[in-house]
Amino acid sequence: MEYSKIRTRFAPSPTGYMHVGNLRTALYAYLISKHEDGDFILRIEDTDQERYVEGAVDIINNTLKATGLIHDEGPDLGGDYGPYVQSERKGIYLQYAKELVDKGEAYYCFCDKDRLENLRKDLESKNETFRYDKHCLHLSKEEIQENIEKGIPYVIRQNNPVEGTTSFEDVIYGHISVDNSELEDMILIKSDGLPTYNFANVVDDHLMKITHVVRGSEYLSSSPKYNRLYDAFGWEVPVYVHCPPIMKDAHNKLSKRNGDASFQDLVAKGYLKEAVLNYIALLGWNPGGNEEIFSLEDLVKIFDYKNINKSPAIFDSQKLKWMNGEYIKRLPLDTFHDLALPYYEGILPKEMDSKKVSELMQTRVEVLSEIPEKIGFFAELPEYSIEIFLHKKMKTTIENSLENLTKILPALEALEPWNSDTISGLISEFVSKEGIKNGQIMWPIRSALSGLQSSPGGYLELADILGKDESISRIKIAINNLQSHL
Repeated sequence: MEYSKIRTRFAPSPTGYMHVGNLRTALYAYLISKHEDGDFILRIEDTDQERYVEGAVDIINNTLKATGLIHDEGPDLGGDYGPYVQSERKGIYLQYAKELVDKGEAYYCFCDKDRLENLRKDLESKNETFRYDKHCLHLSKEEIQENIEKGIPYVIRQNNPVEGTTSFEDVIYGHISVDNSELEDMILIKSDGLPTYNFANVVDDHLMKITHVVRGSEYLSSSPKYNRLYDAFGWEVPVYVHCPPIMKDAHNKLSKRNGDASFQDLVAKGYLKEAVLNYIALLGWNPGGNEEIFSLEDLVKIFDYKNINKSPAIFDSQKLKWMNGEYIKRLPLDTFHDLALPYYEGILPKEMDSKKVSELMQTRVEVLSEIPEKIGFFAELPEYSIEIFLHKKMKTTIENSLENLTKILPALEALEPWNSDTISGLISEFVSKEGIKNGQIMWPIRSALSGLQSSPGGYLELADILGKDESISRIKIAINNLQSHL
């Protein structure tokens, strides 16, 4: 089918944080539209007022803005098809629901909670799935009007057939057919006058001229009911793109309810928003080839929704961490330094050149939150085991480490000025004069300065950052410790 213009929508419920799955839906909808120079619409689906969370709309807007998924129409921008908040469209849904009633495709239902609960219990006792029994379908117009005038609460239900089948096509999952006997007469308008999600999204997608509907595969089972609504109205069915679930592991879905990270959590943990978006794009979609690092602009150019995989996607934290590290390495140093500064506060001494620390750390962290643990030794020499001086490849022992540190200490104390060039020159002279391997002095100095088995950077960077006084002090401590182990 040819479309004059592709129009997709992201229609979240304002119920809290932006989950990874929601963000992927927004991303795929954005990419589908922008790949064809189409429109991307933001619609807020707030018909379930009991789940509404104050401030959640701001989270949605801020997340889309932060990730670059800029919508063309929405509550904040307006557009030709507003309002873009469902609670502001209440009268629209009731009008269309009554149209279905007039066509016999929907009906008023006055059953109270007690009757519905008794029906549920009765079906459960027979091991049958709960479905409304069409009890109110055959009420006369007079009975309906009388009940309404009495103020009896009611809902409007869809009137689905009990025989035959309903079929539809999904881009990802192909041809799907469902027996109509499995279709429940779902509620279209609730007793508070607001529509259910299932009804409102169909009406809104049609009125907003949405051509491609992107959503999670959990909505596959509801799609036949949606299609029957489209058919009842005589409307064209949009292209369905149902995305595979994102799994925590082989058996469990990724879920905020289970403590899994939201977009906000990941950013707070030190992941770059660009890296998160890049990684999420690959959860269920493969561009082909070996390249995995893509900017949003790259994704717009290459994204083909027909390559979305129907198999569940596993959220691999280690893969995300690796990707984030790649993004960090590619940042301009000044940008990384600005991002790292908050992690230095309260740890690095104020007199220390933090820019030099950033030069050292940029290629050595995968997540910004790793920084405090990795730089703690700059602030205070950790308690260490003497084994850190032992290195088979460098041919260092306690004895030769002690000997070489003791010999070079006076030269280091006399060294002026203290910088990378002068320290390097001094070490070269010492190695030549003593006839030793480079590692036999470089490794003991590195160990003395860091107090770690593995440190970010070698002896030269550490000595330069720590400065002369602190470096000399730490080497003296190392000499004393080595002497105590002989």
